[in-house]
Amino acid sequence: MSAKTSPWSNDESLQRILMSDWSVSFTSLYNLLKTKLCPYFYVCTYQFTILFRASGLAGNDVITALMSPTTRGIREAMKNEGIEFSLPLVKESGHEKKKPSGTSLGHGEEQAISDEDEEESFSWLEEMGVQDKIKKPDILSIKLRKEKHEVQMDHRPESVVLVKGTNTFTLLNFLINCKSLIATSGPQAGLPPTLLSPIAFRGATMQMLKARSVNVKTQVVSGYKDQFSLEITGPVMPHSLHAMTRLLGSSQSGSFSAGLYTHEPTAVFNICPPAGKALGKETVREELANCGLHPKTLDQLSQTPVLGKSSLRNVEMSDYLYNWRS
Repeated sequence: MSAKTSPWSNDESLQRILMSDWSVSFTSLYNLLKTKLCPYFYVCTYQFTILFRASGLAGNDVITALMSPTTRGIREAMKNEGIEFSLPLVKESGHEKKKPSGTSLGHGEEQAISDEDEEESFSWLEEMGVQDKIKKPDILSIKLRKEKHEVQMDHRPESVVLVKGTNTFTLLNFLINCKSLIATSGPQAGLPPTLLSPIAFRGATMQMLKARSVNVKTQVVSGYKDQFSLEITGPVMPHSLHAMTRLLGSSQSGSFSAGLYTHEPTAVFNICPPAGKALGKETVREELANCGLHPKTLDQLSQTPVLGKSSLRNVEMSDYLYNWRS
């Protein structure tokens, strides 16, 4: 899309209006999530995607937000805004495990902790009497190595960020005021991020998925047999996939197969986040009764994820029994 066909790309006043309307829509959607009238929604930017989930889903009793992929720059910006988050796929050690992300220490306190860690790291060398033969790394070298490690995981699945509870509201305000959220070039230049939700919200429009059906004849022992194929393209959200499998199960006499193609950067949303107090099935059904999803779909979404960094690739049903591969 060229600048001639996208008047907003170079019109700052129009961009401000679009962003203002988007902020209202985003806030509206978050409030629906908070009041459990919306089960989950996605924020799709040109850099990353965020999955907001209502309390009760994925084995958590608070609102959660998964963000992937991220960079050291965006993580530092979140810390500076006081957003506490964790990196579920990064194994922390030492004092880093005790200090939540998003909190800051004074310069003197940071220095003291660094010095203490260095002394502990070399205490065993003193016992062996070889400490003088080992060159002790300086604080700058340690810091550079740490920064290098943080940059190396940028844009990778390991960079996924988990935000929980009231920090998700702080994240909302951060995103609304984040100028780098909007692309400055390309087909999305000047446009606010896309919001995807299974329910209606302020400023939303309903979009249809594209479907194409094909009928082919396949050779079998007794001759030829009709085989029907349905291809659906677009953002197929989790509740839609579950609804389609239920529909196909009943309409195809309990026998069908489906191939799935995931947007790879979002496959990491299937990780098992550190769970808090998990809510019971009946509690989730009761509290999210008005979110618009089928009770059996809620049962599936409330379970703790088991796929890790992978995603569903194939789902088969035979004699009403499911089998799946990732």
